[in-house]
Amino acid sequence: MSAVAAPPRSGFLASLNGRHHRAALNTFMVIVIAHWAEHLVQAYQIFVLDMPRPASRGVLGQFWPWLVTSEYLHYGYAIVMLVGLFLLRPGFVGRARTWWTIALAIQFWHHIEHLLLLIQVQAGFNLFGAAVPTSVLQLVMPRVELHLFYNSIVFIPMLVAVYYHLRPSRVEAEAMRCSCAPRPLASLA
Repeated sequence: MSAVAAPPRSGFLASLNGRHHRAALNTFMVIVIAHWAEHLVQAYQIFVLDMPRPASRGVLGQFWPWLVTSEYLHYGYAIVMLVGLFLLRPGFVGRARTWWTIALAIQFWHHIEHLLLLIQVQAGFNLFGAAVPTSVLQLVMPRVELHLFYNSIVFIPMLVAVYYHLRPSRVEAEAMRCSCAPRPLASLA
């Protein structure tokens, strides 16, 4: 299989990864950055303002405290991330596709962790003898720090992918079918 893969040419995925790719990618990145902001505010509340963890609820959690404790919300966001990474992947080619795929694979595991938490809430039974629903990696890292870690290791390859996507090599640019593809200078005249 070639390192440069072109997106499909017809249907919903073709449109999403073709003429609407830039808008879809921008929308997805706004969602991702807003989520990041919530985690960063929560970390600031804990580590700088020295707020107790239950009181450090980010921005939205200050107005709607149930948001922070709702496994449905966290799982929902994990699904949005997974679906977004999956649906936008065909628009990436070459190096950008490789990095986007890395983010997708990591997010798939992150989604599994959230699924475990949601199942525990639904079943009323906590794994590992824990007092609260607990994910696998939460056994070695506290939840706030774990989610900062997960968001970082998904976001960094996404940023690398977008960087390469917006600055493709000549071969990659020729393979791109999306609205993000650079246009030759002659077409700008």
